[in-house]
Parts: sequence; C-alpha cells; structure tokens
Amino acid sequence: MAPNPKQSEQWSGEFGRQYTDRNPHTPAAMDELHLHNFGVTRTALNREFLADLDPASRILEVGANVGAQLALLRDLGFHRLYGVELQFYAIQQSREHAPGLHLVQASAFDLPFPDRSFDLVFTSGVLIHLSPETIGRALDEIRRCTRRYIWGWEYFAEEYRQIPYRGHEDLLWKGDFAAMYRERFPGLRCAKEKRVPYLEGGNVDTMFLLEAGAD
Repeated sequence: MAPNPKQSEQWSGEFGRQYTDRNPHTPAAMDELHLHNFGVTRTALNREFLADLDPASRILEVGANVGAQLALLRDLGFHRLYGVELQFYAIQQSREHAPGLHLVQASAFDLPFPDRSFDLVFTSGVLIHLSPETIGRALDEIRRCTRRYIWGWEYFAEEYRQIPYRGHEDLLWKGDFAAMYRERFPGLRCAKEKRVPYLEGGNVDTMFLLEAGAD
C-alpha cells in the first residue's frame, strides 16, 4: 500500500523540521531525556538488550532523524551503522551532531537495500506515527531487510488506538507493536521485551527484541 500523503507531507515538511529541532541531537541529551522520563538512561536499556550482539553487526535504523540513537550505539562499540530518514533537514543536522554515520533519505515504505542486508533493523518512536492502513508496508520492509533481529522502542497500549498529537489527528497511535510483528510474521520469536512506564502521566513505552526464524 502506498504511503499516507498527509503523513509524508507533515514529516518531510515544516512539522517534521520542528520535531527535529525540539528532540535530542546527541547521545548525552538522549540519555538525559530518558533518565528524566523513565528513571533509566537509553544507554542502559540499549546495553541490556544488545549486550550479546556482535559489535561487527550491520545495523539499520528506520527513521533515524539526526542519528542520536545510532550515535548511542556507536558509543557502545558498534560501528557498522546505517540509517534512513524521510526528512532531509534531519540528515543535514546529523552531519553536525553525529558525523560519520551512513544516513540516506528514504521512506520506511521503500527501504533502498537488498533482502537480508542487516543483522538488526530497528525503529525508535517511528511505528507510532504510521497509520493502520500503511504500517504493514513498513513492517514488511523491515522484515525483508533483516537477516536476524528486529528491535523496537515504541509507545505501548494493549489496544491499538489513535491519540491526538500536537493538535493533529492521524499522526500518532499506540499499540502492541511487538505482537503486530509476530502476527504478521509467525517465524519471529520474542527474545526479550520490557515495558517501561513514564515516571509521570501514566504512559508506557516498550522495548522489544525479536529474532527471525523461518517464516
């Protein structure tokens, strides 16, 4: 299914530019934000989930923005790091804040890589912004590009539902994205999952690591 035109327009335009400007640009800022929101740093969560992953693993982030998440992984010793990002402004910013990363402008619905190109493909707060009508296309592309692991960090809810986002409808959803992957690809198994509540507000995020078997 083709991407949602409204979503693509919003995230590639001024709305997406504002998102980039207000979010963390460095590993230190990312860790500070997570510590404030969850009482644990993103570095600690990454280490908990990826401690057994070979540092030579080839890793792709879908929706990398300025590359702060990839820079966190680089600080943990990973060095074959790639990202795709719809918004060119974010890629320009990455050259200042996370130089040396391999970021290209592309859509989650059409990843410019051959099948099974990566050991791990991940998203961080990206699936929540894809509409129910089109998210399957992104999941298919992520599954196509990984040879082993799918890793995610997304808002969690038992029931898949839309919620308002900065005065807009149809731009944010909560759900059980790990279960969504496994329902679509029965060969995936859950290697690890952790629900992480916000210190305030009652919301919950989830980090999950899925391992590919035979679909």
